[in-house]
Amino acid sequence: MEKDKTTITILYTSDVHGHAMPIIYGTNEPADLGLAKYATAVKNTRKMNEHVIVLDNGDLIQGTPLMTHYVKDYADHRTNPMIGIMNHIGIDAGVIGNHEFNFGKNILKDAVAQSHFPWISANILDEQTNRPYFGPPYLMKTLKNGVKLAVIGVTTHYIPNWESPAHIEGIRFTDACQTLHTWVHYIQKNEQPDILIAAYHGGLERDAKTGAATEKLTGENQGYQMCATIPGIDILLTGHQHRVLTETINDVLVIQPGHNGKMYGEITIDLKKRGTSWTIVEKKAAIHTLEGVEADNEIMAYMQGFEASTQTWLVQPIGYIEGDMTITDPFAARVKKHPFIELIQTVQMDASGADISVTALLNNDSRGFSPVVTMRDIVANYIYPNTLVVLALTGKDIREALEKSAEYFVLDKNGEITVNPIYETPKPQHYNYDMWEGIYYTIDVSRPFGARVEHITYHNQALEDDKTYHVVVNNYRASGGGDYDMFKNKPVIKEIQTDMVDLIRHYFEKHGTVRAVTTKNFTVKA
Repeated sequence: MEKDKTTITILYTSDVHGHAMPIIYGTNEPADLGLAKYATAVKNTRKMNEHVIVLDNGDLIQGTPLMTHYVKDYADHRTNPMIGIMNHIGIDAGVIGNHEFNFGKNILKDAVAQSHFPWISANILDEQTNRPYFGPPYLMKTLKNGVKLAVIGVTTHYIPNWESPAHIEGIRFTDACQTLHTWVHYIQKNEQPDILIAAYHGGLERDAKTGAATEKLTGENQGYQMCATIPGIDILLTGHQHRVLTETINDVLVIQPGHNGKMYGEITIDLKKRGTSWTIVEKKAAIHTLEGVEADNEIMAYMQGFEASTQTWLVQPIGYIEGDMTITDPFAARVKKHPFIELIQTVQMDASGADISVTALLNNDSRGFSPVVTMRDIVANYIYPNTLVVLALTGKDIREALEKSAEYFVLDKNGEITVNPIYETPKPQHYNYDMWEGIYYTIDVSRPFGARVEHITYHNQALEDDKTYHVVVNNYRASGGGDYDMFKNKPVIKEIQTDMVDLIRHYFEKHGTVRAVTTKNFTVKA
């Protein structure tokens, strides 16, 4: 290549969610995903390109049984396997994701300490010092060809709306867009980079082409605002929403590479030298799958012990089901009471002592429980490390929460009940439809939002708006996650710090065999 021309390649992952191995743990089937395969893709790219930067954009360490098992049995004496793999790959920097906090602050701090790369984190601050809590706000790289590249890391500041307060104690989250604006200005003035990349663990709140809002503008996702209002950004790496996209907004190249380590992003930047600096001539983005890519042998060897231990843990029989607790149609399991949902409610009430419970079918891959229940079945169905909180809620709070859940349904053109598209696009959010136990109620989908819930009773008496009731919910919902604002800052009666996977296991160990039963306490009608 001519001396006055050069090409820079950026590879990045986002929302890998603990997928190291090329396997689906719920079914134990091989799959074209995971960091072991991605490592091979990185090696191949480095062989073909001289100037390669490799980044991770957050939500790395949580999401698979492998990582749940690591935290429970290995965290006090072994390197986090996701960090070990990223060290082996040799990434240049990582960004904090919201799910990085799920296992608690100490697990995250250990992961950062074990990393051979910086975690760039401009808007996650120490409350005492007001300085970045986990790492520097940005990364500066001067490549062999003299190109100066800056990468600023920011994370959705909506985390306090989801996370257990104990997991973020002493941490302050500043507005991601405002913080990015400040640091872009600082870096342009003081570092004068040739390329400026914003790595944002957050997504787009508006349609990239029209600018129309695609979600409630809470501040959770600010990618469009960043492109529209902050001059000087060349590339915006996004994530969090699990979307697959490449777009250009206000001359900013925007990319998002899906989730679960199924894909990765590649950005190529062509530059031309003018005087002592380089100018971007062209920038392109592509999303690549890992289909047909061989897993890296060194990483497979490194993971062999972890994987074998995880598989042994997963096949342990924990209990038995009498009757049918399998899920064949996730939509049907939300419209009518399903015995799997009843079991989860029962576990929550048993652990908490509350007689009103709230839960959700967390995703559409849940298959319920077969006659013999293993740890694999539990972690495949309950995919988040949630703990439980008992809140004191008024009848009015409960009514508002039910109305919020009722927004999950709409009628199609034939008058049939179906899922509201906003719960599927741009990001599936089926976990934000709650079902309740301990009360009886009816949802009439033919009625307008906010006026759909009828006939709410508790112990055969009408729910009273001014009366207080004790309700057990998971920690995500207790903090208002999913825009359940009516739960925010409500009195906490009790906290159960054991996560739900262990609570379900304990329940089976206590009872042995569980009958598949349903209490038909709610109706969804058109």
